[in-house]
Amino acid sequence: MGFGARRGGTGLSQADRVDTKWLEDFVVLAETRSFSRAAQMRHITQPAFSRRIQALEGWLGFDLINRATYPPSLTAAGESFYVQAQELLGRIGTLRGAAAEHAHEPDDVIGFALPHTLSLGFFPNWLAQVEQALGPLPSRARVGNVLDVVLWLVEGGCDLLICYHHPRQPVQLDTERFDMLPLGSERLAPYSARLPDSRPAFDLPGKSHHPAPYLAYTSSAYLARMAELALGAGRCRPHLRRVFETEMAEGLKQMALAGHGLAFLPESCAAPEAAAGRLTEIGGGWEVRMEIRAYRERPTLARPARRRVEQLWRLLEAQAVQARAGTHAHEMMRGGPSAPPGPATSSGPARARRRARGA
Repeated sequence: MGFGARRGGTGLSQADRVDTKWLEDFVVLAETRSFSRAAQMRHITQPAFSRRIQALEGWLGFDLINRATYPPSLTAAGESFYVQAQELLGRIGTLRGAAAEHAHEPDDVIGFALPHTLSLGFFPNWLAQVEQALGPLPSRARVGNVLDVVLWLVEGGCDLLICYHHPRQPVQLDTERFDMLPLGSERLAPYSARLPDSRPAFDLPGKSHHPAPYLAYTSSAYLARMAELALGAGRCRPHLRRVFETEMAEGLKQMALAGHGLAFLPESCAAPEAAAGRLTEIGGGWEVRMEIRAYRERPTLARPARRRVEQLWRLLEAQAVQARAGTHAHEMMRGGPSAPPGPATSSGPARARRRARGA
């Protein structure tokens, strides 16, 4: 099964698709070091097996197997990818188990998938506002890194995915299969512990001979790429000395509060401590604004949406239409563009208004 190719649809963009059978084939080949033996264990002919390994190499863009040796050996890239393929297959197995569990949830329970940071800072308040409109909303949240939560949606392990979006780092989901709605936005900006005189304990841009201690995200974290964009948005490139890294914003915040350095944090994460005077934002333009989006698999006649999920989506559609209308009116008052608001969903504003009235 290709990633996102469940039930006749494509979840990830076509260029991002790979068949999980190819990964399984490669793992077996890496362990047997024999094309004929691996093909026999995979219950296919050797020519067909070889074509699948070549397809995987073509998708990756590099060779995994050194065919000039006997028995065949793994290239350096193949050795590295062998470990990654095992981890990914294990993760896919977990995701499919979660999807099977989700399929047996009560009809009124809504399954959410979202990254760690949004689950702590954004989601509780957002859900409270939703429940003011819809009443109590039994729900379950699955929390992970961005790759995990996107795959949960693709594999059917949740009803709604809530995640960040930025044009320079978009979430690659098939627009023919998935609906999207904007929920809001927030800034990622640098914060430091606050001194008694209200100044930040550490400031930017730092100096070449005395760089500022930097609390960073691990390279695999989505917010690591956002922080890099923010670092390039200020009045100059800061001088930084990386002293700590983790994938979670909450961990960076606690390190910043303890005085270990400065960290780039989403507003929703830093707001309570900033309001209490324990953290202070560092000015200078080193920031980036990220959109917060909701995604769901588009209902079809064969797979209609569950009642409570549809009610929630209609509410979000109506809110998106109202937000866009408010933005348009504000632009008109300022003498801005006179074009009508853009579509709230991929199916256009008319559908959104009809659904909002039906809510």
